[in-house]
Amino acid sequence: MTTRLTVLGNPGHRRVTLFAAAARAAGLPEPSVLPWLDLLRGEYRLPDGALLRIESPGEEPAVDELLRGPALGPGYAPTRVEGGAAWYAGVMTALRGLARVPGVRLLGDPEEIAVMFDKRRAHTVLAAAGVPVPRALDTLGADVTGWEELRERLRAAGLRRVFVKPAHGSSASGVVALEFGPRGQVLATTSVELAGGQLHNSLRVRRYRDERQVAGLVDRLAPDRLHVEQWIPKASQSGRSADLRVVVVAGRATHAVVRTSSQPMTNLHLGGARGSLDLAREAAGAAWPALLETAERAAACFPDSPMVGVDVLPASGWRRALVCEVNAFGDLLPNLTGLPGGPAEGLDTYGAQLAALLARPDARTGPPGLRPDTRPAPTNHQIMEPTR
Repeated sequence: MTTRLTVLGNPGHRRVTLFAAAARAAGLPEPSVLPWLDLLRGEYRLPDGALLRIESPGEEPAVDELLRGPALGPGYAPTRVEGGAAWYAGVMTALRGLARVPGVRLLGDPEEIAVMFDKRRAHTVLAAAGVPVPRALDTLGADVTGWEELRERLRAAGLRRVFVKPAHGSSASGVVALEFGPRGQVLATTSVELAGGQLHNSLRVRRYRDERQVAGLVDRLAPDRLHVEQWIPKASQSGRSADLRVVVVAGRATHAVVRTSSQPMTNLHLGGARGSLDLAREAAGAAWPALLETAERAAACFPDSPMVGVDVLPASGWRRALVCEVNAFGDLLPNLTGLPGGPAEGLDTYGAQLAALLARPDARTGPPGLRPDTRPAPTNHQIMEPTR
């Protein structure tokens, strides 16, 4: 009997539907879905020998409220920036508990996810492995407690342009590009909106020049812990700043997307746009393989993660690369097929991961969940029934 893959995710979310489509295309049975909401509530069952893919818990309001609501109290709103530490603690408690369920096999290591979702720890791991990363304040040794301390530590380090990032944030939530002028003037560029003493995510990038506002922003972000790293001037494409998201599957760089923006943050939801991969390869020239190799070296720090999304900062005219972040769920790149001539040419990121899974030796002799099923795939997702 063939055991079906199960996906820990949010039912109906495009991450789940795109993976299911890739499974059908690979001749595998329709994956079952274990809702994050049921896992967090402890109301779920898994079949014996379950082969479980871990997907992001993001973009589901009920899940977010369960994770951050108790920390934010009556002022909770899904647009709030604060509460990242509570979100992180809740997610990791749930994943570690899942890893202890007898007979469950996880496609991904919760402890590696824990590092990737802590920007301070991830930076330390990458640097220790010799992966080129921007210079950063040692916020693991001593948390930044607020604006006055941050300003003093930056002055002592001689850093005048930095990115201030919530340690457990994603999608640029709470990220502040901070600059100091020659006479001490300050400029903060961020998508955070200050409203009623709270921080809210916005789709509009703002600039704050009043130090009192910047201080209030940092003071509110600091309790969730901060990662502070040097602002590296990026390469450009068509007059816009550019960086790369490189997806590494089973140790190989399989997909890459160029992200460009007129703002410091290149996230697509903040006005960024996909750039031209052909132009990037042309600009990098002989250095292009080294850019991909840098991403692979970063992913190699997480050997038990079948996929790692690596954010690469090209510098010096596309001739040099640094890694600014690693992402446990950095594979949501719709309509993007694998690099020409690479191991995933013609496949999307989910298809590439399934192909790598099926190519493993235990796909033939080990867990039957790795064997293609030639039966017709059902058309709708099979949702794991919660226990009541």
